[in-house]
Amino acid sequence: MAGHKLMQSSLYWRLSGFYFFYFAFIGAFAPYWSLYLKFLGFTALQIGILMSLLQAVRVFSPTVWGWLADRSGRRLLVIQCAAALSLVAYFGVFFGTQFWWLFIVMALMGFFWSGPLPLVEATTLSLLGKNAGNYGHVRLWGSIGFVVTAIGIGYILDASEIVVLPYLVLVLQLGILLSAMRVPNCAATRHHADHVPLREILCKPEVIAFFSACFLMSAAHGPFATFFPIYLVDHGYTKAEVGLLVSLGAICEIGAFLAMARLIQFFTLRGLLKLSFSLAVVRFLLMGWGVESLLIMILAQTMHAATFASYHGAAVSMIHRIFPGRHQATGQALYLSFTFGAGGTVGALYSGFFWDKIGPGYTFTIAATCALAGLILLWWKVKLRETPQ
Repeated sequence: MAGHKLMQSSLYWRLSGFYFFYFAFIGAFAPYWSLYLKFLGFTALQIGILMSLLQAVRVFSPTVWGWLADRSGRRLLVIQCAAALSLVAYFGVFFGTQFWWLFIVMALMGFFWSGPLPLVEATTLSLLGKNAGNYGHVRLWGSIGFVVTAIGIGYILDASEIVVLPYLVLVLQLGILLSAMRVPNCAATRHHADHVPLREILCKPEVIAFFSACFLMSAAHGPFATFFPIYLVDHGYTKAEVGLLVSLGAICEIGAFLAMARLIQFFTLRGLLKLSFSLAVVRFLLMGWGVESLLIMILAQTMHAATFASYHGAAVSMIHRIFPGRHQATGQALYLSFTFGAGGTVGALYSGFFWDKIGPGYTFTIAATCALAGLILLWWKVKLRETPQ
């Protein structure tokens, strides 16, 4: 009933607004910031290191913010402070373009920027209650924000110079802060398992296997997240075409998020995760060896609906069930830390190391191998409870 009321209330739009601006920032940053770094004259390895920083700080940053929110009971205040400090840190990009200066600026920005998302995820799922399948209806606005900026900025950069990109990203950082000020407050709900220590949950073999599989899925996205725009441009695609291809994936995300409740009912959470990992293997092999074909790239990008949207929707729902009550924010933070943080960092680093040494095709093959390893783990070890506790 709580989830039904949320979908019909102003709370829906207040949550959706945050997702819109948060992922609009990613829509500007992920496809184009590597091009900006290349414009500044950095090598592939340096670009890989700098692009990995937002993932690297997520190894520990979300856990710090999640712990602080759960410990203080002031989740909303923590969200707002992190968003404000992220904006302040970002201003550093306008005061220098040296490698080590940008290293420090991007690390600081990433530390604060990664704080609000797991807390908003916990808030959204708490407000939805037993209707967690409707999570996709809220989260889809993040995909819409991503699409709007990825396409729009692609056309802007084709018509102007790459030097305008930092100013466009600044506007989106401000949007994150303003929307964070409107996120509804929602304290963690009491649960009969609140007495269970966090360490006991984390030490369960199936939980370790689940986090490991998610780590591998994030690592598999490394070449795509770090070099996909450069990869396409190097093979003759325009920046507008890059934006359209990247946005195609996000458009397919929207469809998957809208269908999330039905997908979970049809496949179950574990079945949906296994399907997502299977399609990830196919997707990254297509990307590695089919870049010359626009049709193959279009097909690969439609699979983003599975390798990100259905995977992420099922994963956050599973996390919400693994970490009940007072551990909700910490659970979502640990998910981001171990998977998008540690996994994303490893993905960016191996991509930067291998991209020039063995070539994009074999680098994407490593990505497909990571997804395959995650799929094996899911089949072998993950037997988590499917019903809300």
